[in-house]
Amino acid sequence: MESKKEIYDIIPAAFIPKTLFFKNGTNNEDILSAVSASGISFPCIAKPDIGGKGRGVEKLYALKDIAGYAAKIKMDFLVQEFISYDKEVGIFYCRIPGEANGSVTGIVAKEFLIVKGDGISTLTQLIEKDPRYHFQLAALEKIYGNELDAVLPKDESKNLVPYGNHARGAKFVDVSHWADEAFTRNFDDVCKQIPEFYFGRLDIMYSNFEDLKAGKNFSIIELNGAGSEPTHIYDPKHSLFFAWKEIARHFKLLCSVSIKNHKRGFPYLTVKEGMQMFKENKAVVKNLKQF
Repeated sequence: MESKKEIYDIIPAAFIPKTLFFKNGTNNEDILSAVSASGISFPCIAKPDIGGKGRGVEKLYALKDIAGYAAKIKMDFLVQEFISYDKEVGIFYCRIPGEANGSVTGIVAKEFLIVKGDGISTLTQLIEKDPRYHFQLAALEKIYGNELDAVLPKDESKNLVPYGNHARGAKFVDVSHWADEAFTRNFDDVCKQIPEFYFGRLDIMYSNFEDLKAGKNFSIIELNGAGSEPTHIYDPKHSLFFAWKEIARHFKLLCSVSIKNHKRGFPYLTVKEGMQMFKENKAVVKNLKQF
């Protein structure tokens, strides 16, 4: 139930895509006028202001698509410039309040749902050949319809889901070994520019590893806080026991951060507030199932 807009608002503008926020019920004329005036070009990304697991995130190609999205979303949403970097990574970061420096506790690289043509098979057949992609077929049929009957030319690749989301077909690969001294120092510097950010995951688009390691030519497309998962656990090479161990390790870090912040005057979430949050989130999930 965190507002993406409120999170983007505290991140330095140099690190994030150009983003517009629209309240539910804003009329189409105002939405289209604002997008046209913003300089955001097509394609662009639309996403709910409150969401999760990639629900409701769409790549749009024209003003009419934005109008259609606004009519369908029925909640506050964002329109965002499309970041053309072709790689995505999730960087989990933690800094204990009061300590000078933080650490990178896990890194996940994301392989998009990309099919490669053989000049014979349709897109549907290419999807069906991959066990991971096959799970996404029903959702892809809703998005692409008859386009999936097309035959992809030999050796041509097509990215069917340009979002690095596990629930939407991306493969997660644990690359936590990237977190050497230089990598950690650069992203510690980035994270310390975000007020009161001590624990969470940065989802980042980038062009090449050397630039990423140097802390340049990247864009933060999401920042997730206390509700973040250490998503490197989803690398297929890892066991369930590894996942449990990593979740417990991050819960312990989160507990330390929470206790320190409580002593600084930040209240804990009450049981009543937590139950209300779950109730509201259930309604959000129900609304976004249309996507």
